[in-house]
Amino acid sequence: MTVNEIMADLQAHGSESIKKILLNHGVKEPFFGVKIEHLKTIQKKVKKDYSLAKDLYATGNADAMYLAGLITDDSKMTKADLQAWAEQALSNNINEYTVPWVAAESNYGFELGLEWIDSDKDHVAATGWSTLGNLTALKPDSELDLATYRALLQRAINNIHTSANRVKARMNIFVMNVGCYILPLADEAVAAATKIGAVYVDTTGTACKVPDATTYIDKVKARGAQGKKKKTVKC
Repeated sequence: MTVNEIMADLQAHGSESIKKILLNHGVKEPFFGVKIEHLKTIQKKVKKDYSLAKDLYATGNADAMYLAGLITDDSKMTKADLQAWAEQALSNNINEYTVPWVAAESNYGFELGLEWIDSDKDHVAATGWSTLGNLTALKPDSELDLATYRALLQRAINNIHTSANRVKARMNIFVMNVGCYILPLADEAVAAATKIGAVYVDTTGTACKVPDATTYIDKVKARGAQGKKKKTVKC
């Protein structure tokens, strides 16, 4: 499929009701409001296509950008590619999911994640925290820099309540990820979550609730899933 064919397909499958929901969740124009279910239908046809993914992302259309993240070959993504994607990811679904997924499964996730969390651009900082969180679910504990992750827990304790809205949301989930996926740091993550306490994120216009990190980690532990890694974080 070509970019033009895919864009025509996306437009044909757009939904005003889906678009309204996505607008409330921080997705920015332009986009058509295509269900992820349909994006995955296209993904099955295309499979992996690095060049096509880059061209789709470059359209700036949030539906196409999400699809780009599903079909790109993560191993071929360069640092320059990932940096450009992070900078251009103005929609919450792209900067909190698509780009972090691709970055975490690329060769540069840890390096760029640490750089991005220092950005003065909120959407890039959110991408960084999400990328580092996704790595906890993908990498064996032996391949993770536990000292850095321990320092990041402390950073979350110190900064979460004064951080920008979406950045604090991703910090909260980062603490949850550490507690759920890195067994050597699980107790420290719970302790960090306890110190942090309730996290307020403005979710006006949505039915979303901010998860309590301690409760979430406890539930994962109770069902015997703590420390179980994933083959992919994309969905």
